[in-house]
Amino acid sequence: METANTKNFIREIIDEHNRSGRFGAKVHTRFPPEPNGYLHIGHAKAICINFGIARDYKGLCNLRMDDTNPEKEEMEYVDSIIEDVKWLGFDWQDRLFYASDYFDKIYECAIQLVKLGRAYVDDLTADQIREYRGTLTQPGKNSPYRDRPVEENLSLFTRMRNGEFPDGSRVLRAKIDMASPHIVMRDPVIYRIKRAHHHRTLDKWCIYPMYDFAHCISDSIEGITHSICTLEFENNRPLYDWFLDALGMHHPQQIEFARLNLSNTVLSKRKLLQLVREKLVDGWNDPRMPTLSGLRCRGYTPQSIRNFCDSIGVAKMDSIVDINVLENSIREELNKTAPRAMAVLKPLKVVITNYPEGKSEELDAVNNPEDPTAGTRKVPFGRELYIERDDFREVPPPKFYRLSPGKEVRLRYAYFITCTEVVKDPVIGEVTEVRCTYDPATKGGDSPDARKVKATLHWVSAAHAIDAEVRLYDMLFTNRNPNDVPEGADFKANLNPGSLETLPACKLEPSLGGAKPGARYQFERLGYFYIDPVASKDGKRVFNRIVSLKDTWAKVEKRTAR
Repeated sequence: METANTKNFIREIIDEHNRSGRFGAKVHTRFPPEPNGYLHIGHAKAICINFGIARDYKGLCNLRMDDTNPEKEEMEYVDSIIEDVKWLGFDWQDRLFYASDYFDKIYECAIQLVKLGRAYVDDLTADQIREYRGTLTQPGKNSPYRDRPVEENLSLFTRMRNGEFPDGSRVLRAKIDMASPHIVMRDPVIYRIKRAHHHRTLDKWCIYPMYDFAHCISDSIEGITHSICTLEFENNRPLYDWFLDALGMHHPQQIEFARLNLSNTVLSKRKLLQLVREKLVDGWNDPRMPTLSGLRCRGYTPQSIRNFCDSIGVAKMDSIVDINVLENSIREELNKTAPRAMAVLKPLKVVITNYPEGKSEELDAVNNPEDPTAGTRKVPFGRELYIERDDFREVPPPKFYRLSPGKEVRLRYAYFITCTEVVKDPVIGEVTEVRCTYDPATKGGDSPDARKVKATLHWVSAAHAIDAEVRLYDMLFTNRNPNDVPEGADFKANLNPGSLETLPACKLEPSLGGAKPGARYQFERLGYFYIDPVASKDGKRVFNRIVSLKDTWAKVEKRTAR
């Protein structure tokens, strides 16, 4: 059932429960997102934990929308959640539930607490409730309405339900202990008046349960055995237990784990929504966003996300995972599976002056060196080629081994070439063309006299190249901790102005002309790319960079610029 990679403290707790016979040795988990935004990579960790545990223990996992706050919830979010969980590869079968399915039962539970003398209607304002609650070092004090008779509370709560009072004028609170060291136990609010249209129950209700109250009851109704949640709910566990014990309901075990924090990323739905609403990104599925739909549009695979979640493990302490760990998950997968191709993103023309005019030939190129069964393909070669503009320097700095005047380099799968002349724009002085000679004896990339070159460049035949747009995506934030900002600023101060570079005039080898939308390739020396299935239409080809390859020269230049 378990491997070294899956063994963790959550599974140890479940193993002990199974040994003791608690829950009848059954395992039933759930993934309970609030439909107030799109799922992100942090949710993927919770999805993999809950569905993975249910799978490995031959149990069940429900998908449940905790839709108790109608002002922030939309069917768009519900639909996106369903799509994302399916895309990750998990199946809840017929167990798609909503907290709103249980609103009648939750209301009955509230009535039960009132009848037991364990809940009361309070007329204090929200500010007064906060004031009465006390602090970490000072106990709270009782509301003057705390000792209302049961009959009065029942009447007032019924009238709340019937819409007789304005929004915010009254709440229902649990009667626990205003001197409790756990602030969450100091008579928490469990119902509030809110005239808001609900995406499922419409206008049936004008009161809605608070998350803490609805959540534990929903777990209990569904027969959940292990309520696995993130660490911020640890302080709420006594309340979770108190509600179910007071109501005499089935009592799952709540277990908390550390949420995912990813460097150079924000995983707050509130902040992500702010980026969307202020149009700082192109919607929830912008490929720069850490949402699952954004990662999918960028070209990440479900397997790479699952592998990432497995690799970071499950811990009890918060920490920040470097974004390179996520990027390496897709690199490792595509290194094995993605076919190779040559593409020039910022073209510079090369003319091989001693290559016969009008001649072309086909050279053999390896489709994937990691997969011997992938075979080879033919790439055309001719007198005029394109190379990357960054692969040429008229005045090369130290340790620059690529093409420059008098320098010999290898063209991948082709020949050695030597730069003999540079052509510039007469007005702006920009290099527009590089003229070279080639050594016919080096076909295939090796010299018969065993001389060595220090650089191998990718290239595309100018006569056979196909056009494409390429979008280079980078990290959305420049700071490892986007919330680390100067006084008076917010997280948006760390937005990366270079997070997207659109290159409209790229040149690709002709084999990519038949590439299908949704396919993934490694552009040699550049990175892994995904054919955008939405933007690629009407004959236009658009490639998104999923992740780059390591570029040692870029690191050298960065160090030199310091």
